Amino acid sequence: MYKLIKNCGTARRGTFETVHGTVQTPAFMNVGTVAAIKGGISSLDLKNELKCQVELCNTYHLHVRPGDNTVYKMGGLHKFMNWDRPILTDSGGFQVFSLAQLRKITEEGVTFNSHVDGRRIFMGPEESMQIQSHLASTIAMAFDECIKNPSPRKYVEDSVERTTRWLIRCKNEMDRLNSLPETINKHQMLFGINQGGTYDDIRIKHMQDIAKLDLDGYAIGGLAVGETAEEMYRVIEAVEPYMPKNKPRYLMGVGTPVNILEAVHRGVDLFDCVMPSRNARHGHIFTWGGVININNAKYAEDDTPLDTKCDCPVCRNHSKAYIRHLLRAGEMLGMRLAVMHNLYFYNTLMEKIRDSMDNDTFEEFYKENIEILGKRI
Repeated sequence: MYKLIKNCGTARRGTFETVHGTVQTPAFMNVGTVAAIKGGISSLDLKNELKCQVELCNTYHLHVRPGDNTVYKMGGLHKFMNWDRPILTDSGGFQVFSLAQLRKITEEGVTFNSHVDGRRIFMGPEESMQIQSHLASTIAMAFDECIKNPSPRKYVEDSVERTTRWLIRCKNEMDRLNSLPETINKHQMLFGINQGGTYDDIRIKHMQDIAKLDLDGYAIGGLAVGETAEEMYRVIEAVEPYMPKNKPRYLMGVGTPVNILEAVHRGVDLFDCVMPSRNARHGHIFTWGGVININNAKYAEDDTPLDTKCDCPVCRNHSKAYIRHLLRAGEMLGMRLAVMHNLYFYNTLMEKIRDSMDNDTFEEFYKENIEILGKRI
């Protein structure tokens, strides 16, 4: 259940109650695709050191390996990962449409080849819900088609109509699964996904249609897939007035600290992105002064922390010179430390956003940081 505490302009400060705990929003969901965050980060790290509230796992990847039946036999993702806070599983739709080289879309669903071993897999709304029910996540995402930007208007219209029909099937199947005695999480929530490419009118109509289904939350999907940042912000502004006020709003796969700050400013509550962990593994570090590339030679003898304004475990204990050395030497510890810092930075950014809203200073925080956070040092 979502509770809106206050508005700061269009921005929203709220709480989101789930069977696995309450999430303070706005929040960033840390991406652990295969039930782990790349870079050697454990569930205990996330909980005890990095301020993570929600972890995101991937339906498609976990279905391929170890198999959702295996996770089910192990007691569900929470037990499997030793994580007692909320987990969101995405539907697999994005991976089906982005990874699969050969795929066939029908009204029933999508047939495609596994990217691991090439075997043919069929996934439709019911199959996606069944897999996510096996995983026993807190929040399941509806199965949809993620459309490339730009795409022809007629294709987008047809795809969105099918996505709506798929969403109704997802809802019916989840209701059935949650009623079964053998289901691990009988309180699993369902979020619908708004699609429509960069066509504002299609986006608005789709949001109006799916809002009638009274789902547990609503996501804006199909952005950050080729369009400009300005187009993304325009779509959010177009759709936001039609999103239910009493449900959490999730912008999928976004993004940079600046993207997040801009989207919070436009009324979004939840975010996820592989960027903090992926960039960290390549030496790109987010700081309160901007973005640095730790591989640069100028850091070879720099004994200061990654960010002098950061109190994460990495900045308290290690220097730029040491982390640069580890990354250049190919040591796993270098990736681990860089990822820890970036995740801490993202989760602290959300914490500072929430604090500024609580103190009625969000607009000042936004103006103060919007230029700085995207700057390359």
